[in-house]
Amino acid sequence: MIENRSFSSRARVSIIYCIVILLGLVCLLPLWNIVAISFSSSAAVTANKVGLAPVDFTTVAYKKIIEDSQFWRSFMISVVRVILAVILNTVLVVLMAYPLTKSTREFRGRNLYMNLLIFAMLFNGGMIPSFILVKELGLLNSIWALVLPGALPIFNVILVMNFFLGIPKSLEEAAIIDGANPLQVLIKILVPCAKPCIATIVLFSIVGSWNDFFSGLIYIQKPRNYPIMTYIQSLNVDIQELLKSGMSSSSLGNLSELSNKNLNAAKIVVAVIPLLLIYPILQKYLITGIVMGSVKE
Repeated sequence: MIENRSFSSRARVSIIYCIVILLGLVCLLPLWNIVAISFSSSAAVTANKVGLAPVDFTTVAYKKIIEDSQFWRSFMISVVRVILAVILNTVLVVLMAYPLTKSTREFRGRNLYMNLLIFAMLFNGGMIPSFILVKELGLLNSIWALVLPGALPIFNVILVMNFFLGIPKSLEEAAIIDGANPLQVLIKILVPCAKPCIATIVLFSIVGSWNDFFSGLIYIQKPRNYPIMTYIQSLNVDIQELLKSGMSSSSLGNLSELSNKNLNAAKIVVAVIPLLLIYPILQKYLITGIVMGSVKE
């Protein structure tokens, strides 16, 4: 059956589409300007001549970032960090969320653990106690200093817990009647049903681990062990230092087209590319996972 909509209904839909397109452009145009700046010369960027198209097109900023062995080392450190963080976050969050779906009759310490999680989510010891703890554990300058402090995101635990609570109890009861133990129920029943929510927390973990640069500044004291975001954040253009280092005149001529403004723009572009490749794969689960995991009936 084809629905015949009135002129006013079609007009409302058209207006909504126009508003959404305008809002999308408002978000997209500044990002496009950053891309244009990253491909523009230093003089054009300094004179604020760059709009939506590069002026005096150059790729010096990207060469400065990519033609550096430390860039690729930091890139691989971040890749390893993301993989470890995703595995730890997912396993610990699922194992923590499942017992919290039980009643106090089935799990006597349920309320105590729940209150501790809520308290830890609202309050923390701060940067200095965290640094002292990581130092005393001997984790400084290691990949684990970047992974273990955020191994159990409490918000994700609550999200997965509420999603599990939305799964019909009859599925778990039927599995138990068939002889399944709690671990089998979790792995074979609840986890497959919770794929949208798990994909959501995986996306949160990837984005959070990849974009975090501050942990590298605190816990990593050797620049060669910096993750990619910390390394990119530390990049800077200092012509005086380059002159002292005895760089060739041809190299200095290329770097004359480079400033901190277009270098910073190139940093942003390079940082976003991996996320742009991953996000479309998991995006279809994002809304379902957040909505169904945020509300408990």
